[in-house]
Amino acid sequence: MTAQPPRYRGRFAPSPTGPLHLGSLLAALVSYLEARRHGGEWWVRIEDLDPPRTQPGASDAILRSLDAHGLTWDSPVMYQSQRDDAYHHAIEVLADRDQLFWCRCSRKQLAGQPVYPGTCRACRQPRGDAAIRFQTPDIDDAFTDLFQGPQRTTLARDYGDVVIRRRDGLFAYQLAVVVDDADQGMTDIVRGIDLLSSTFWQRALYRALGHECPNHAHFPVLVDAGQKLSKQNFAPALDNNQATANLMQLWPWLGLDIQADTPERMLAEALGQWSPTYLHGLAEIAL
Repeated sequence: MTAQPPRYRGRFAPSPTGPLHLGSLLAALVSYLEARRHGGEWWVRIEDLDPPRTQPGASDAILRSLDAHGLTWDSPVMYQSQRDDAYHHAIEVLADRDQLFWCRCSRKQLAGQPVYPGTCRACRQPRGDAAIRFQTPDIDDAFTDLFQGPQRTTLARDYGDVVIRRRDGLFAYQLAVVVDDADQGMTDIVRGIDLLSSTFWQRALYRALGHECPNHAHFPVLVDAGQKLSKQNFAPALDNNQATANLMQLWPWLGLDIQADTPERMLAEALGQWSPTYLHGLAEIAL
């Protein structure tokens, strides 16, 4: 008997380049509230795809922070570093369908180009000194984002061909996230607006691999002095001993008036008030 697909399954997928900060807590919280609002599942995936950027101990620290803030997940945590076989298989599928080429262009050669100009498209055979690019189809695509509204593009013109495996052999985010979300049966992708520009590439990869595209929702990111709150911008790590205070900072930015005094009670109260309409059309939330 074929298993029925989930009615709603969402996820939080941090990169372990450091501990969680207030901006990443907001990302976890919005995706969690959306999943619970639909009576759905919320999973966690650690996107440790790039070993040089992975900080030792960060994965465990992230999970401890989520737990301290009452954000419980519904399935064993997936680690991208354990998924090479799945990514290799996806590349084989795309190569068999003649949707890949091997690209030796350097960043210097491509400087000033708004999109990749198709220089190496004729190179359809594997070679070890090249990145692998997915040849983006020359089609129009459109979807409606839960927070940002209708989105539309002409793929080849606006996006060009995307790298799915780097020249150093590491798999690229654009491929890995599609393979993982498809394999995990994600129905809804809720993430920051800084990733909205990746969505059309990913939708093209979903279709090329024979998968149905999930729903997408890109919420505003926290900014401080005009910069996105991030590890790269030295955002301070969350203090797990101050979980209640951390959450209390976030509720007004989500249009919520929370009076409870523990993370678990706060989340239950937030779920009763939460509506995504409060964030419609917003790109930034200023600290």
